[in-house]
Amino acid sequence: MEYLKLSNGVEMPLLGYGVFQVTPEECERCVSDALSVGYRLIDTAQAYFNEEGVGAAIAKSGIPRDEIFLVTKVWIANAGEEKAAQSIDESLRKLGTDYIDLLLIHQAYGDVFGSWRAMEKAYRDGKVRAIGVSNFQAGRFFDFAHYVDVKPMVNQLQCNALMQQQGIEPIHNQFGTKMMAWGPLGQGAEGFFSNEVLNAIAASHGKSVAQVALRWLTQRGIVAIPKSTHRERMEQNLNVFDFTLTDEEMARIATINQHDTGTINFGDPQFVKYLIETYG
Repeated sequence: MEYLKLSNGVEMPLLGYGVFQVTPEECERCVSDALSVGYRLIDTAQAYFNEEGVGAAIAKSGIPRDEIFLVTKVWIANAGEEKAAQSIDESLRKLGTDYIDLLLIHQAYGDVFGSWRAMEKAYRDGKVRAIGVSNFQAGRFFDFAHYVDVKPMVNQLQCNALMQQQGIEPIHNQFGTKMMAWGPLGQGAEGFFSNEVLNAIAASHGKSVAQVALRWLTQRGIVAIPKSTHRERMEQNLNVFDFTLTDEEMARIATINQHDTGTINFGDPQFVKYLIETYG
C-alpha cells in the first residue's frame, strides 16, 4: 500500500474500500471481505445507513484499530453546530470506535460553517484525526476554505479517468487540501470500460481497465475508494501498486477527460432544492 500525507501529518492510504450503496444487510460481510484481502481504508457516511455494519466488521476482524483508516461524513440533516456534534458522537457509537480518522461534510448545503465548528472541536478533542469536505466544487470550496480556521484536509469529489477534476487542483493546492475520488471507476457509465485508450494501456501492462484507472488516480496523488460486493474484484482493485504508468501513458489518459467536474451539477438550484427539501 502507498500512503498520502495530509496537511497535519496524518498518513492516509491511497486506496480504500467504499460502501456507498452497500445495503446495511450486506455491509458487514463486504467490509469483512475487504479487510481480509488487505484494504485498510474504509469509507462510509451517516447517509449510507451502514455505519454499524462497518463497525461490526472492524470489531470482528482482529485488526488493530490503529491500522485501519476510517472515514465517515456528516449529512445535511445533521448540519449546524449542535446537531453535527450530536451526530459525530452517534457515528462514533455506531462505528464502535472512540475516534474517526477522517470526518467530512457530505454536501455543501445547510449550516456548513456550524458543522465545521463542531468538527473543529471534535478534532481538537481527539475524536477526529483529520477533517474535510465532500462535493464542494471550486467556487464553493474556495469560499469555505478561505473563512474557516482549520483548512479542509480533504475534498472528496466524483473523479475518474473521464471526470478528472483538473480545474480544482490549483485551488486545493492553495489550502494544502488533498483530493479523494468517489466513483473512481465511473460507476460503469459512459463507455468507461470500453474506452480505447484505457484498454490499450491495460493490455500493455497485462492489467485490467479498472487497475489502470485506479493506478492513474493514485499516481496523481488522489485517494480512490472503489466499491464492489465481490471479493475477487476487491482483490483485483487493490492490486495496483506493482506497476507504474509512464509519463506518456499518464498524458494519454489526461486527453480522455469528458466532464472535468463530474456529471452532477452541485450548483443546479433544482438539485439543491431537492436535497434540502428531501434531507434537510
